[in-house]
Amino acid sequence: MDFSHIPVLLPECLEGLNLRREGLYLDGTAGGGGHSYEIAKRLTTGRLIALDKDPDAVRAAGERLSGLPAQVIESDYADIPQVLDKLGIDKVDGILLDLGVSSYQLDTPERGFSYRLDAPLDMRMSQKGPSAYDLVNSWDVSSMARILREFGEERYALPIAKKICRVREQKPVETTGELVELVKAAIPPGARYEGGHPAKRTFQAIRIAVNSELENLSRCLDEAFQRLAPGGRFVIITFHSLEDRMVKQKFAAYCKGCVCPPDFPVCVCGHAPEGRLVNKKPIEPTEEEKERNSRSKSAKLRILEKL
Repeated sequence: MDFSHIPVLLPECLEGLNLRREGLYLDGTAGGGGHSYEIAKRLTTGRLIALDKDPDAVRAAGERLSGLPAQVIESDYADIPQVLDKLGIDKVDGILLDLGVSSYQLDTPERGFSYRLDAPLDMRMSQKGPSAYDLVNSWDVSSMARILREFGEERYALPIAKKICRVREQKPVETTGELVELVKAAIPPGARYEGGHPAKRTFQAIRIAVNSELENLSRCLDEAFQRLAPGGRFVIITFHSLEDRMVKQKFAAYCKGCVCPPDFPVCVCGHAPEGRLVNKKPIEPTEEEKERNSRSKSAKLRILEKL
């Protein structure tokens, strides 16, 4: 199967990056190369560094970007500073992150991401390390309930965790289909389809845990911003409230000036804002884009410029 992924909010991302033909840009989530291709083809003497931790994505993006001023590297976006250090690059003019799972990962059964396709439990973006199978069959009830509650915002986290742990005493939970049925059985019939597919939140939570998504995003927000040149843009697309809240709060912190206690009559900290919000409210897809690409419906785009 080809690594295909329709780039979400593409014109808005390109405008948000404020591209210059001679600029140096970094796409931390290359995927199939959709956003990367559109960035790279607009560069002349500039250069694009495209990262992805999925080896399938790296191969696909490498093929798509062939002949363009771009370099594709297998790496997590949390390691942007280390990648730039190895390349001898101090600052870049823009960083793009398109967070979440790609269409290819969802639509390829053997990757084990989808609650709509029965396949072995996996969900590893990097195809390395512990899989969803390992975690689902090793977490205790309290750990599993906490993960489902915190990462999936799942109302029925405890009943689902208890159901999974009880069933796996007889045999391991091996497939996505088995997990879906266990989740359905743990949720009261009248509440099963509130807010979409009953297993949606459970799968999101497990995927986030397997790939350390929130920890990696936090590291990236703390460290990658420092590698932007003055005037450089940090452009981030999120797909669920946990990611968006983290990005919103971190961007707000970079834009904050004085951090003195409110009862101080004058500022003594001397702290100046490091960034400014390009868009005060998140940019969302147009109705036309949502109709054309259903996976864009929950997308939110935030843009920060380094001062």
